[in-house]
Amino acid sequence: MNELSPSAAPAAARLRRAPPLLRVENLVKHFGVGTDLRGRPTHTVKAVDGVSFDVAPGEILGLVGESGSGKSTTGRLVLRLENPTEGSIQFEGQEITRLKGSNLTAVRKKLQVVFQDPYSSLNPRMRVGESVGEPLRVHGMVRGKNEQRDRVAALFQRVGLDPRFMDRFPHQFSGGQRQRIGIARAIALGPKMIVADEPITALDVSIQAQIINLFLDLQEEMGMSYLFIAHDLGMVRYLCHRVAVMLRGRIVEMGPTASVFANPQHGYTRALISAAPIPDPDREAARQRQPFDPNTAPPPEARLTEVEQGHYALV
Repeated sequence: MNELSPSAAPAAARLRRAPPLLRVENLVKHFGVGTDLRGRPTHTVKAVDGVSFDVAPGEILGLVGESGSGKSTTGRLVLRLENPTEGSIQFEGQEITRLKGSNLTAVRKKLQVVFQDPYSSLNPRMRVGESVGEPLRVHGMVRGKNEQRDRVAALFQRVGLDPRFMDRFPHQFSGGQRQRIGIARAIALGPKMIVADEPITALDVSIQAQIINLFLDLQEEMGMSYLFIAHDLGMVRYLCHRVAVMLRGRIVEMGPTASVFANPQHGYTRALISAAPIPDPDREAARQRQPFDPNTAPPPEARLTEVEQGHYALV
């Protein structure tokens, strides 16, 4: 396994709190479940229930929680792959919650995504060079096939792939290589922010560090921000400047990564951290896990309260 480069988390103290690149306020997404005789939903699932956060230019915000906590739905709402039930999403100061057509397309040029499954995110019938070059063509950033091919070749080299592979199909690559192709496609337009939805979960452990280091290198070179959605707390602790912990559609704790891990305030955060494995057999055997009742839900009136500078918990 490749060694990870120096941790990005301490850099949080050096980040300037400039006007946020992304601001999310009271974001809500409810899904109707089941239907009655009139075709109306009989139940409502509150997948996202009043989520608020911001991401500064050049910042990496980690969004963590168990499966079903609402973190991936939050990412899809930010990308406008889902329409919110309520709330506000502002990107570069522009309200994008209700944008459509060419206005939304213009925003998506700057706001890209890397999906969890690198295979399903690629068209199996399209050569990978065409997949990476498609955003360049759609947004009118290349003139003709030769320029597009040259740009794609440069992108392949940037993510550590041989440009001679451009004419192959997705099934001819490993999982790590396919994820590099997905990253090449995401950075093709020079975005200001990438939503990475569990981008290393489907990869072998030996490849995960390589992909994370690639994310860090690209972030340093291009000055991008990331909304990094994950359940691997060790990787979030290593990569992210700040972290937000989600439970049942709500953020229950948020703050600088070092502060949240050193001094977790919410019971769910303590349980998550205590459940993360430690790569030391003696410490792993001796540590005690913090219990948390999965049926415990924060009361509706609970609000995020600042417990120390920049560190908030739901109380």
